[in-house]
Parts: sequence; structure tokens; C-alpha cells
Amino acid sequence: MGIVKNIFTWWEGSTFGTWLNTTRHGTKVGEDHQGNVYYEGGTDPNGLTRRFVIYRGANDASRVPAEWHGWLHHTIDGPPESHLPPPRIWEADYTPNQTGTPNAYRPSGAIEAGGKRQMATGDYEAWTPDA
Repeated sequence: MGIVKNIFTWWEGSTFGTWLNTTRHGTKVGEDHQGNVYYEGGTDPNGLTRRFVIYRGANDASRVPAEWHGWLHHTIDGPPESHLPPPRIWEADYTPNQTGTPNAYRPSGAIEAGGKRQMATGDYEAWTPDA
């Protein structure tokens, strides 16, 4: 089912159209530490070179590292390995988007966190249309 799935789905890797465009017009520029592969080829309506990414696994834009995001948006000219300084010791490693997972942030009033909010302190005055 791999070929049929690849023709009709977009949420895991590339569709058939993207794969065909990549093989005909794309040139591989590099790969990040997560296995995402970056290509460029052709031009957009503004005359800029098209740059795109084929994700390894689920298509999630938050999986693009900051340096490759800059390359995709033409902030830097060449691949990040040759155009950026080495990473600093204080820079944090990538963490995936936690929304929708058990590790997602839930404030104290959220239903998933118990649903108990703090009592009102009396400094709130409700709006009325007659006031």
C-alpha cells in the first residue's frame, strides 16, 4: 500500500506530485539532524529560487530547525552548515510540539489539570450596558 498511500496522502512524507517535482526540478541542498531533506529548484512568481523540505515522518512545520527555517525563507543564501556560526553551548536542542500530547502545557484552570481555578479576589467589576 506504500505507493497508493503516497499518491493520495500528504501527512507522512511527500505526495506523488511533490516527489515527481523533486526528481525533475529539485536539487538536494542538505539534510538536518532529524532526517528532513531540503531542496531547491525552479523559481517562484517573485523570481526567487523555490526552496522546500521533504519531512522524514510526520509533516510538522515545527520540526524544521531555526537555521533551515532561515534558509527556506531566503534569510541566508547557502546551506546553514557553511553560512552560520557553530551552535552556542547555551542553545537548547529541538523539542517537538507537545500540543495534544500528555506533556502539553495545561494551566491551573484547565479541565485536564483538575479544573479548579482560583477564587475571584473582588477587584473585578462586571460590565453592564446601562453603565
